[in-house]
Amino acid sequence: MASKFVPPDPSTLHPETLLVHGGTTRSPYGETSEALYLTQGFVYDNAEACEARFKGEDPGFVYSRYGNPTTAMFEERMALLDGAEAARATASGMAAVNASLLCQLKAGDHVVAARALFGSCRWILEDFLPRYGVETTLVNGTDLDAWKAAARPNTKIFFLESPTNPTLEIIDVKAVADIAHAQGALLIVDNVFATPLLQKPFELGADVVVYSATKHIDGQGRCLGGVVLSSQQFVTDHLQTFLRQTGPSISPFNAWVLLKGLETLGLRVERAQSSAATLADALAAEPKVEKVLYPFRADHPQAALARRQMTGGGTLVTFVVGGGKEGAFRFANALKVIRISNNLGDSKSLLTHPATTTHQRFTPEARAEMGISDGLVRLSVGLEHPDDLVSDIVQALKAV
Repeated sequence: MASKFVPPDPSTLHPETLLVHGGTTRSPYGETSEALYLTQGFVYDNAEACEARFKGEDPGFVYSRYGNPTTAMFEERMALLDGAEAARATASGMAAVNASLLCQLKAGDHVVAARALFGSCRWILEDFLPRYGVETTLVNGTDLDAWKAAARPNTKIFFLESPTNPTLEIIDVKAVADIAHAQGALLIVDNVFATPLLQKPFELGADVVVYSATKHIDGQGRCLGGVVLSSQQFVTDHLQTFLRQTGPSISPFNAWVLLKGLETLGLRVERAQSSAATLADALAAEPKVEKVLYPFRADHPQAALARRQMTGGGTLVTFVVGGGKEGAFRFANALKVIRISNNLGDSKSLLTHPATTTHQRFTPEARAEMGISDGLVRLSVGLEHPDDLVSDIVQALKAV
């Protein structure tokens, strides 16, 4: 019953095809959908085979905390899509961020990071790493001189996200990569807002790329997941042992769900991005909206850079509603189609008030430094008809 399936050469395929077929390994049954291997462990023909597997002399799976056939398919598909040599999946996006940092840092090391970051990322950098003797310097990510000035002889990592959460600030990835490499440091890029379709950090010089697969990759609000992409050497020297010994492993079921999500990622991102551009223009025409941020609008502060390093403006729009927190809350509470949630990248349009949710732990001064005012809201645009979303926004603004 052995399968005679011979996969095509991935290098000959477009991203849309890789999203459907990349990394697929069929069992002898020749199933159409990827097989779901819900198993904790694996058995061996004899004790000698088991010993060889644990020594790494015999390729194969040992324990699903270390690796699993379904998880491996998701990892391979992500690596093909992003242009990476290797990928390792994790239980969540924050597990991916944490692993990418901790697997290579030790006491006495130093990290330089952009200050405009997701709240949990800043917590790891500002609160968690210092407990173990690792210092972090936060800089204005758009100021290349600030990156250069912050580097020290013991700087091991530069870390950024672009576009940033939630202000959609664009950072010059190639320029920062050049600065990091001149220092002998590695650059880690959180590429979740751009998705692997709209921005290729490895082509811009990044050494490690991380995603919360919970967002666009699943895209339908079903499960958590994360992934770290890098060179095979980085996985061998740092990441694999860290993941194996500390255990932030993804469930095979979640990996299977994410594989299914990847099949429609291109269609979903294209539709949501088109609607996001429409909504950004509609919002800019509303008198009760004080500011609109969308990377591909001409009035975005880094619009030219966004167009150089991204192929699209993305699925998120950030804007400032008049009246501060009260105005933002009135607007959010009046929405009927768009729902309030702290998630993003979903098929449903979701609105977040960062100052009271994802970035609520920061002082008002720190939020102001990141560009997060009390009237600022982040809109993750979904798959609804754009006319319905515009109508919903226009009627909700009447409450402001």
